[in-house]
Amino acid sequence: MYTTASVFFKTLASAGITHAFVNWGSDHSAFLEDLQRQRVENGGKTLVEIVTCPSEYVALSAAHGYALVTGKPAAVIVHVDVGTQCMAGAVHNADRGQIPVLIFAGSSPFTANGELRGSKNEFIMWIQDVPDQPAIVQQYMRYTAQILSGKNASKVILRALQIATSEPKGPVYLWARRETTDEEVDEETMSNAVLIKGWPSTTMPALRSQAVDAIVSALLHAELPLVIAGNSGRNHATIPLLTQVADTLGLGLLSNAASVVSIPSDNPYYLGNVFSGKLPHLLKADVVLVLNCDVPWVGSIDGPREDAKVFVIDHDPLKRTYSWSHVDAEMLFSADTETALTQILAAIRTPATKTVLNSTSTAARLENRRTHAKGLHDAWFAPLSAVEARLAADNLTLTAPFVLGALREAASGHPKTDGGRKVLWLSESCSNNTSVWKHIRPTVAGSMFMSGGTSLGWVLGASIGAHIGVQVAKKDFELLVSITGDGNFLFGAPTAAFWVARRYGTPFLMVVMNNRGWFSPKASMRGVHPEGYGTHASGERLSVGFGQSHNVDYSGIAAAAGGAWAKRVQRADELRHVLDEAVHVVIHEKRCAVVECIIESI
Repeated sequence: MYTTASVFFKTLASAGITHAFVNWGSDHSAFLEDLQRQRVENGGKTLVEIVTCPSEYVALSAAHGYALVTGKPAAVIVHVDVGTQCMAGAVHNADRGQIPVLIFAGSSPFTANGELRGSKNEFIMWIQDVPDQPAIVQQYMRYTAQILSGKNASKVILRALQIATSEPKGPVYLWARRETTDEEVDEETMSNAVLIKGWPSTTMPALRSQAVDAIVSALLHAELPLVIAGNSGRNHATIPLLTQVADTLGLGLLSNAASVVSIPSDNPYYLGNVFSGKLPHLLKADVVLVLNCDVPWVGSIDGPREDAKVFVIDHDPLKRTYSWSHVDAEMLFSADTETALTQILAAIRTPATKTVLNSTSTAARLENRRTHAKGLHDAWFAPLSAVEARLAADNLTLTAPFVLGALREAASGHPKTDGGRKVLWLSESCSNNTSVWKHIRPTVAGSMFMSGGTSLGWVLGASIGAHIGVQVAKKDFELLVSITGDGNFLFGAPTAAFWVARRYGTPFLMVVMNNRGWFSPKASMRGVHPEGYGTHASGERLSVGFGQSHNVDYSGIAAAAGGAWAKRVQRADELRHVLDEAVHVVIHEKRCAVVECIIESI
């Protein structure tokens, strides 16, 4: 017997969905029954691999990590209104991170006296029957819809996936009553569930020729041009294009709050990835090109000079899902960044532009710009090694740069990681975000990710999904390293996450930088009240810190929940040895390792 649930799984598989991260409930009887039918009929296999997650937040975070690595959506299945709510901040992350993912939630039955198969038969089904279940997440979704019948379920699913994978990408939410998912369907309906042709993602437009000419002319004649690249690196093809444009025209390349590698750190024009404070070099730039940047600068503390020409290329330059966003710009372009950079590069290479580039005065000016940008890069890079060698003021306590430098060396020093090129990094470090990008210094497209959102705890579940994504997409990574803080670690449902990691064989190295609390709220307070009462108060006194005597055994949690190899490090002379051992455990023993590093307290 086939049901709507049968159509659901067959449609997902036909559309290329390989994994579903799930948390089952009373609304999923048809799904559990159909999965067992598949196992019986297919030698124990199911059309979509099921990853059981004892936390909905972990489930959606895992799907998020999977999509970052593969570029393709996974499915998440949760339980009625309560499971939908338990995804909570992970929904925000998927929205803001522009992550394609299909979320399905069952819903309480609409019949109560046995009129249809699946009718209410437990008291909870009255309590969980809310007036508007999709409203819980609707403002974060690209699309929400109710599946009303197995007859057209495949079309609803394909429409949802079509929207999820179209720019700006993002999560979609489908739901159905239990009677609907248990509705019996015929062979013809099942056959139609594989008709996926005719459902392509939308194509983003190119720049108009006048726009290309305006951008090229401005960049060509600028004195100090600057590119601010946010998340353009989500499309790996943009990176070599931007590199060629920058080298031809001598452009400084700066990232602002980028959650992906948009500019390799070894690019000679790379000026860093900034997450807070004023952007270096922005006030001196007379032309600024912004690429896929959520917030190019914070207007209350920063901004380009008044006469600067600003051009913005983005999938959504107006940021329509933000209640407020504005950039004073010469021109805003809703366009595909890869296509736009290809057009700009082609325009630079036309005979007319080449003639200008090769003129004595222009060639000299561009060479001066290249020299200047490379000098800025060298000035950014030069002090990093010295910072990594420095401990705290007591000459005993670890600092974040010290830990990160040692971690980079340990990860890149293993024979299997090819000098670090085969290491996949996930980071959720909040107040240490800038330090992470400075000292890890990723150079490979798609080798480092953040969530793109602000709900903390993401990195634990994302590490699971990213590991699965590496296997599915056959990526050339030998080691997955995740970096987080002690507060973030607790947010991420660590007992659930490490249980899932062991259950499904997704080993990763988790480095917890323990500063005994959440520094970010304290830093925000200082920004508003720089001379206030709380400026010099301890984190514990401000109720944002855990203090010296109330520490959690972070690595111990992972060991108890998932059999992880676990160590706590407080001394500089033992750090590198511990990290080397942890890398060995993950690569050769294929199990998680958690290293808790005690750094300067907040």
